[in-house]
Amino acid sequence: MSDCDIRGMAREARAAARELARASGEQKDRALLAMASGLMESRARILADNAQDVAAARAAGQTAAFVDRLTLTEPRIDAMARGVRQIADLPDPVGAVTGMWRRPNGLQVGRMRVPLGVIGIIYESRPNVTADAAALCLKSGNAVLLRGGSEALRTNRAVAGVLAAAAASAGLPPAALAVVPSADRAVVKEMLSLHGLIDLIIPRGGEGLIRAVREGSQIPVIAHDKGLCHTYVDASADLVMAGEIAYNAKVERPGVCNAMETLLVHADVAPAFLPALAARLRAAGVEVRGCPGTRSLVPAAVPATEEDWDTEYLALTLSIRVVGSFEEAVAHIARHGSGLAEAIVTADHGRAMRFLREVDAGAVFVNASTRFTDGYEFGMGAEMGISTQKLHARGPMGLPELTCEKFIVLGDGQVRDSRK
Repeated sequence: MSDCDIRGMAREARAAARELARASGEQKDRALLAMASGLMESRARILADNAQDVAAARAAGQTAAFVDRLTLTEPRIDAMARGVRQIADLPDPVGAVTGMWRRPNGLQVGRMRVPLGVIGIIYESRPNVTADAAALCLKSGNAVLLRGGSEALRTNRAVAGVLAAAAASAGLPPAALAVVPSADRAVVKEMLSLHGLIDLIIPRGGEGLIRAVREGSQIPVIAHDKGLCHTYVDASADLVMAGEIAYNAKVERPGVCNAMETLLVHADVAPAFLPALAARLRAAGVEVRGCPGTRSLVPAAVPATEEDWDTEYLALTLSIRVVGSFEEAVAHIARHGSGLAEAIVTADHGRAMRFLREVDAGAVFVNASTRFTDGYEFGMGAEMGISTQKLHARGPMGLPELTCEKFIVLGDGQVRDSRK
């Protein structure tokens, strides 16, 4: 049995959320700027705690990629502080009226953005998520309970302690921002049962974590699921442009969710396009796996299996399929895509518009790399994650996605007559 009172923490967060929802935009921005300054001033202490977490991860035999995600440096803390300042510069969504209309009886009906309440974040390894999530939740008027992985517990507690103290110095309730101080998985199980105290759970991590949270939660979940992203090179594509986009989408940073995993190429342009691109990809260390049509043009390609079309490699591996039509490409994406991001390279405006309408994903691109699927790149500041579902948020989640809308109705004495 854990000695962490997660239910008590949630009750305190619930009370803090009501107070935070009344805070002005100016007060929240002061708190955010104080949080950014606190990160800079406390770098030495944060780095010392992080060094202990990193040493423990190395001793446990964690991979180099895992250790890199866990590691903080002065430049990374600087970037965390910049992100918090950027959120302070964004418009406050709370209280924004998104529409008003007048009914025949004179009533004015509209919608207003309001905070969700208490948000629980369950995440792995990346300490920067602590700062991003805390800042986004505070700006959007939500209290947040942060449950990071056990491998980053010292670092997360150090970062959150700095942020909570800074928020309190601006007059905001300290309980609005808290790290769950336990690595016990039983605490997560109890956290997922606190319907009525926590309003939303956002998991960020591997497929195992996402699946466990979805299966175990009694609270609504918005998941940052896997990214099985496609780029389709149409028959009308500028092949030089297509080569640059495909190379960037696969090679620039292959271990992230918005990297391309499958390249679809129209049969009319495949002979002119694929051999040169494959040579460039091989020079960058990419293993190419292809359909029979691909292998006839790129003999060095490994035969692709049916499983490859459903695999998020997160590595320098790429599946390539030659398709006979636009419709075949769209059907492949519909069958195998994860709903995160998809792209077409084409000079045909009508086909581009069809792709935008017909492809079902959180972000759909025309003549651009899927690597742009990111809240910062979209001008939203930091993001809470990239939702691959449809309710209530989809794609990169920024401030508006951490609010919901309520109806507001303005009258001057109207009463309803049920006889009409």
